[in-house]
Amino acid sequence: MFYVKKCDSPAGELTIASDGSNITGLWMKDQKYFGSTLPEEYSDKKELPVLTAAEKWLADYFGGKKPAPSELPLAPRGSEFRKTVWSILTEIPYGEVMTYGAVAAIATERLGKITMSAQAVGGAVAHNPIGIIIPCHRVIGADGSMTGYAGGIDKKITLLQLEGFIKQP
Repeated sequence: MFYVKKCDSPAGELTIASDGSNITGLWMKDQKYFGSTLPEEYSDKKELPVLTAAEKWLADYFGGKKPAPSELPLAPRGSEFRKTVWSILTEIPYGEVMTYGAVAAIATERLGKITMSAQAVGGAVAHNPIGIIIPCHRVIGADGSMTGYAGGIDKKITLLQLEGFIKQP
């Protein structure tokens, strides 16, 4: 059985999903691919320890603390390629960014490939089912542009401002 819990945040309403033991999803309201890895049947759950832990993690994050993705049990559902990309994203430090090309270079090495396109990585980043905690907002274009974010570029900028990477006006 899967469980969901909604909570408010400075980035808007969030939906957290769990299989009962792990976090399996975190989506912003109206984001692209919302609930893409959530089974058709799930239950609203207000009090489940892993969902409470994720809500606390988010409160800490939005409160200016720097919680690490490793503080929560994460179990994103996806292919080996996507899971490799998402694992790389968890290694991007708070307040720092990495380009799609840099993520592709690391994924190429980890998967034992000869080459990999930044566009392929972009697809995996876009389908990240555990936004914010697996920090896909920290991936930017080669020219430093705020490209592609399933939650919307405005929310990507909000998160990077919160982390201090983008100075607030």
